[in-house]
Amino acid sequence: MSEELADVEQTFERADAYDRDGDGFRVTTTAFDGRVEIADAPEWRVAYTVTVRAPTLRAATADEVGDAVRDGWFDTLRRRLEDAPKATRASVELTEFAVEREGEEVVVTYGFELGSANQAADVAKAFVEYVEGTYVEGVIPGYEYEGAVADLVSDAASGDGHGQAGGTPL
Repeated sequence: MSEELADVEQTFERADAYDRDGDGFRVTTTAFDGRVEIADAPEWRVAYTVTVRAPTLRAATADEVGDAVRDGWFDTLRRRLEDAPKATRASVELTEFAVEREGEEVVVTYGFELGSANQAADVAKAFVEYVEGTYVEGVIPGYEYEGAVADLVSDAASGDGHGQAGGTPL
C-alpha cells in the first residue's frame, strides 16, 4: 500500500460518515448499504469505487408489481442516477457508472479518481446519499412499502426531523 493510500484510509477512518468494513468503508448516513473501496491510481490520484445496494421495487413492496412498472421504474432510476456528479461540490468525472439488478437488489456503482482525500470522502458520501434520495423521489404511490423503503417514505411524509412537514416524495 502506498503512503498516499494509507493517508486516504486514515481520512476515511476519521470521518464521521464512515465505518471500516473489511478492505473498504461503509457509509453510515443512509438506510441503504453504501460502501467505498479505495485503490492506487495513476499519478497523484486515488481511485474510488462507490457501491450502493438498494431493494428492487418488487422487493420493497408488499404488493404485486407488474413487469412494465418494474422495468419503467428501473429505467427511470438508472437515468436519474447518472446525474450524481452534479450533486457534489467537486468537479468529478466518472470512470465507471453502472446500475444493475442482482436478484432482489439494485446495485449502483460509481467510479472516480481524485487527489484530495477529504474531497473524495465528501463526494463518495454524496453519491450514496444521492442514490437514496433519488430512490425515494421515485417511489410510486399506491403501493404498500416494506422495510427500509417504508421507513424512508414515512420519514419523507412526516418532515425532515426539524419540525417541518414534508409530504410524500411525489
